[in-house]
Amino acid sequence: MTASAVPQATLIALGVATERIYVDHGLTGTNRARPGLREAFAACRAGDTLVVTKLDRLARSVPVARAIADELTAGEIKLCIGGSVHDPTDPIGRLLFNALAMIAEFEADLVRMRPREGMKVARAKGRLRGKQPKLSPRQEAHLVSLHSAGEHTISELEELFSVTRSTVYRALSRARAKVG
Repeated sequence: MTASAVPQATLIALGVATERIYVDHGLTGTNRARPGLREAFAACRAGDTLVVTKLDRLARSVPVARAIADELTAGEIKLCIGGSVHDPTDPIGRLLFNALAMIAEFEADLVRMRPREGMKVARAKGRLRGKQPKLSPRQEAHLVSLHSAGEHTISELEELFSVTRSTVYRALSRARAKVG
């Protein structure tokens, strides 16, 4: 059984039957409220082994990992991480599980930190300016003047300037804010 969102081939290689694979699509180990994880726990009975390919697929923080370990311990369920079985009721198994959880949390923190640092450096060098506007200031002024004259509908302005309705409304809103 598994609660991870990884390729099924890896789990099958670890000896998990396809009908016993539970996947959370679009969710990661950072989220504890996952339907696949709930289904996997519901399918586990005392003496069973919950199989995951990596611990960070199950939990990405120490508190969440401990909560899962407590749930496994209460249900007398063992945990297999990438082929290595850990018994959360055993003191050494619990120690190894907590150590692995700390490493998984550290890796998750690094993954979150690196893009922030890169963006900070790019911002300092003046390279991070955000999304470029669809209309130049001149085009936007022309759009506003056409709308103010009542010559064109919003749909016609969309087509004329090759932009979406929301872009037209934002341009008109900015123009009202400048005046008012």
